[in-house]
Amino acid sequence: MLFNSLDFAVFLPVVFILYWFVFNKSLKSQNFLIVIASYLFYGWWDWRFLALIAFSTLVDYIVGIQLEKTEKPFRRKSLLVLSLAVNLGLLGFFKYYNFFLDNFITAFTFMGMPIKANTLNIILPVGISFYTFQTMSYSIDIYRKKLNATRDFVAFSAFVSFFPQLVAGPIERASNLLPQFFERRKFDYAKASDGLRQILWGLFKKIVIADNCAEFANTIFNNSSEYSGSTLLLGAVFFTFQIYGDFSGYSDIAIGTSRLFGINLMQNFAFPYFSRDMAEFWRRWHISLSTWFRDYLYIPLGGSKGSKTQQIRNIFIIFLVSGFWHGANWTFLAWGALNAIYFIPLLLFGKNRRNLDTVACERKLPNLREVLSILGTFMLTVIAWVFFRAENMEHALSFLGGIFSLQLFETPDFYLFPGAITLLFLIIGFLWVEWKGRIGEYGIARLGLISSKARRWSIYLMIIFIIDIFGNTSEEIEFIYFQF
Repeated sequence: MLFNSLDFAVFLPVVFILYWFVFNKSLKSQNFLIVIASYLFYGWWDWRFLALIAFSTLVDYIVGIQLEKTEKPFRRKSLLVLSLAVNLGLLGFFKYYNFFLDNFITAFTFMGMPIKANTLNIILPVGISFYTFQTMSYSIDIYRKKLNATRDFVAFSAFVSFFPQLVAGPIERASNLLPQFFERRKFDYAKASDGLRQILWGLFKKIVIADNCAEFANTIFNNSSEYSGSTLLLGAVFFTFQIYGDFSGYSDIAIGTSRLFGINLMQNFAFPYFSRDMAEFWRRWHISLSTWFRDYLYIPLGGSKGSKTQQIRNIFIIFLVSGFWHGANWTFLAWGALNAIYFIPLLLFGKNRRNLDTVACERKLPNLREVLSILGTFMLTVIAWVFFRAENMEHALSFLGGIFSLQLFETPDFYLFPGAITLLFLIIGFLWVEWKGRIGEYGIARLGLISSKARRWSIYLMIIFIIDIFGNTSEEIEFIYFQF
């Protein structure tokens, strides 16, 4: 079920009414409704994969209890290995089986030892990369004795399958989300209003920005040999805003929907395209995944401690794993490696934690140095996104070769793309709103502080009007991160 679908527009109010007016007698019944609604939400896509979520939930529920029961080091490690093996095994089979098999065959063929093996027609379960990481963090935290195991299977199931963030995050920690299923929840009008506001902004990002950018980005990337360097750069920029509008839009809708049910999720994006260097970018982009890798991979490897060689090794590992998490393609590994290359000079010169504040937080506009830093960081990001979007390495390199040619200085082929200039103006307006709201959790969060009800509603209606005029509301377009 898609957030931008008619099905969800019916599903959400029904669950909301049942949650607050029918199942509000007890916390247990509300949690049970969340589990049923979440399984229905996920099963709407393909009911067969509900067994995977149920199995992963059951394994980590049992592992958590058993970890808490024993102090024997060998048994505790065995239980943790069991949890990791089940979760990573499921993820590896569905997401990476054919990738490893194809490269295994290619390697042996290259060495003059051709082998025959059949790939499998495997359907990737939506959201498997997200909920497996969420359940793994639960077992790891109990193993580290940072969290107590729960005996309430319904509450734990609600934590694993909570429908707003089930398919594409944020990847929540048990320490934040799980306790909320044990607290009595009362309807909070202010929180619900803020949730609806964030949902509206998320829909704007998805329908107006991401989906319109996708139309041009897809055409340019799919026919890249036919266009000039400047047009290829335009396509890369459109994809840069497509993936941000699409993914952060999903997160906004997920967080806003959760607030309707009295649940708080972590912020997943913090205006990353206003970053002044790549270290700041990665503190602001897909925060739930970045912090997951930081806490469960980077720090255990030694983090920023040790020699410079060890630090560089750790950076490369975390970025390569992050790239591979996104998909079974060498382009994702190249994307991760390039971001590591961007990051390492900041680490070596001790500047990776230079920009911890919000840019121009006490000023209306940035100064010249900040503008140049933002533009430089943005262009590095655009180049990296080419690898993320390209079909394969050859496509990525030829696309970049086309950009970095003399044709880069030509005027883009706007005449081939009716509406592209209008979209650029929409993006500029979008960036202006995001800039104005960069202190808050999302672009229009501060609208709630406007005392005039008429003024607030006029802005809401204007956003809805823009969605209706510029959005393709007749077609349900999937979110990019469903494939991850």
